[in-house]
Amino acid sequence: MDTEVPTDSDPATELRDFVAKLMQSSDLESVASEIDVLQSIYGDHAIHLYRSSPGSPRSGIPNHSSSALGAIRYEVSLNLPSHEDISIRILVSIPPTYPASSPPQLQLLSRYIGAFGVDSSLFGSILRTFISISGVEWTPESVCVFDGLQNVLERCEAWYEDKLNRETAGELLREDAHTRNHALVEPDEPFASSPIVADEKDRVPLDTALPDNIKIVEAEAIVDRKSVFVGRACRISDPSQVPLVLNHLMSERQISRAAHPIINAWRCQVGSVLHQDNDDDGETAAGSRLAHLLSILEINNVLVVVTRWFGGIHLGPDRFKHINHAARNALELGGFLDQTDESRGGGRNAGKGRKR
Repeated sequence: MDTEVPTDSDPATELRDFVAKLMQSSDLESVASEIDVLQSIYGDHAIHLYRSSPGSPRSGIPNHSSSALGAIRYEVSLNLPSHEDISIRILVSIPPTYPASSPPQLQLLSRYIGAFGVDSSLFGSILRTFISISGVEWTPESVCVFDGLQNVLERCEAWYEDKLNRETAGELLREDAHTRNHALVEPDEPFASSPIVADEKDRVPLDTALPDNIKIVEAEAIVDRKSVFVGRACRISDPSQVPLVLNHLMSERQISRAAHPIINAWRCQVGSVLHQDNDDDGETAAGSRLAHLLSILEINNVLVVVTRWFGGIHLGPDRFKHINHAARNALELGGFLDQTDESRGGGRNAGKGRKR
């Protein structure tokens, strides 16, 4: 039976005709049924017979009664679940012995996912979908293409989001470096002629200097869907030091431009009195969550601050998880989690991470 279909027909119609011809063979009925199910799940235009090059005929089977059948190949186009504007193309190759004794093979046809070029690691992992421990388990006589396609979607989305997160973090670091470099450049001309300067002379300047005995530790950034969370912590010995630290942080342009620059909580033991407070900085309930974190950890004489840059995608409850993680990372980096009951309130500013 010749299963080649005219190449000038509609791809969806072409596929249905092809499936109908497969149905005529008892050996290929399960393959045909699986394609039909995939088409109903993903839509009429998501699946079409694979054409290796423009003008070539669609893949088919030469003679279904032969024991040496060729592979059936079709292409699936899918959108990433959380990025519906980003699509990928997957080639499904069905060997003659599927599903009896051989699994299918999946291949990523897309050379780019969004703006990022696909690397060999992702390409290879998708080829190994049904033979890798981290892939999809295949058992003889079981159809499994749908499970494989969903697995590929998840891996491609995770890969794409990792690329986005790395790009966002890189942009922030470059912008931060650019800001710092410009801050070091002194103006060539005095601003005495500016009317604004005359007004500035009458103003009391805000004290943004960090006290000599205060050392701030800064944990690594947490990036999720273009939002960035950075935790910082420092030891304090008096509540009056809190506004000095916060003013110092807000004097840095990169921090002050964040959506929520200084979400914070602090606890300070002075004599027998425990002073404590927190500030949401516009992120409702975030400050009280940090205060709860300090309370359950029983850490005193510490100020913890989390800065969040909003990436344009709402994170829902995940944002509170990241705020808590950023704070805890800073506390761990500063050595506050290692305090004993006798030395609570110490903090060692331990060896890794940034210090001010």
